[in-house]
Amino acid sequence: MTIRSGSPRLLRRDGDSEVAPIELFFDLVYVFAIIQVSHTLLYHLTPRGALETALLFAAVWWLWNYSAWAMNYLDPARTSVRLLNALLMLAALGMALALPTAFSDGGLLFAACYATAQIGRPLFMWIAMRGHVLSRNYRNLLVWSSVAGGLFLLGALLPPTARLVVWGLAVAVDLAGPRVEFRVPGLGSTPMRSWPIDIVHLAERNRLVFIIALGESILIMGFTLSELEPITPYAVLIAGLGFTGLVALWWSYFALAGHDAPASHGDDSAGAARAAFAYAHGLMVAGAVLFAVGIEVHLTHPENGPALVLVSIGGPLLYLAGNTIYLRGRTGAAGRSRYLAAVILVVGGAVALLFGAALPAIVIGLVVLAVLIGLAAVTQLSTRRAPAY
Repeated sequence: MTIRSGSPRLLRRDGDSEVAPIELFFDLVYVFAIIQVSHTLLYHLTPRGALETALLFAAVWWLWNYSAWAMNYLDPARTSVRLLNALLMLAALGMALALPTAFSDGGLLFAACYATAQIGRPLFMWIAMRGHVLSRNYRNLLVWSSVAGGLFLLGALLPPTARLVVWGLAVAVDLAGPRVEFRVPGLGSTPMRSWPIDIVHLAERNRLVFIIALGESILIMGFTLSELEPITPYAVLIAGLGFTGLVALWWSYFALAGHDAPASHGDDSAGAARAAFAYAHGLMVAGAVLFAVGIEVHLTHPENGPALVLVSIGGPLLYLAGNTIYLRGRTGAAGRSRYLAAVILVVGGAVALLFGAALPAIVIGLVVLAVLIGLAAVTQLSTRRAPAY
């Protein structure tokens, strides 16, 4: 299905897959948002803190994801589209500012910004796309987003524990919507085949946001080193290993999802795009964020312990989970090397937890680094033959 079927005035021109400056401008807010997510986890490195941060990240990611999909359809040269992006940026900025205190006195600001963006965007699309199948689709999405937004606002008025439960339900509503084709009683459903897609444009937006997530790791590492007095040889070593891991993560990602990678030329259907971008890239970006947290913990608390082990292997495991979903969505491949890498990480983490402080923290870091380098090498080699990954 072509995007311009029905031709509402605000639709992007066919063949225009370039990421526009207003989209890049929008993504800049997410540099700050991702830093806020990682710092929130660093200051609340407990099981509950991890759960709260995961929910907050899911909300931040879902706002970005739906905004990227909307711009897949909208002409970025139109004044109303630029104003919509500016308002969405303002909402995302408000969420980022409130994020560290979202489970205390910043909850209402976080929820209000989220609800405003998630309800306002589909409302705009429903009205602007009159006469196009997207108008019907966004009408159903508006219902789902209104339920999720309402739950966020309700949760913001409750005590922290109840807020966690209600916000968890709101995130579940958001994540489930696409899976059940935004079915609404009395309005029917919007099957994925009814969502036109420019896969080239959407893929590029997701590549750029993954680079933002990797860049955040560089920023954290640089700021942390600059605040150390003195900068010890061990800190320099950890920074070097962390940087090498980031390069390996970048390499394995672009060998998998880069412009010329075989997996980037697989299934171009909207259903495949939903799996490969809405879900898979959310996990990969979360993995990159957690990897940054792992570098920070190694620099500032260089002793082996449960928190260090879990963040060290958690980032790569999330990234691998996203890889697997991406491969299944675009190619149907199983990603055997991803499963092997995950097993090595889990075994290495279990050994590190078993030995505790008797095992130097750098050992688990070296295991993670070896897995990432191996993954990058396997993925790169797979691009030169029939991809097995």
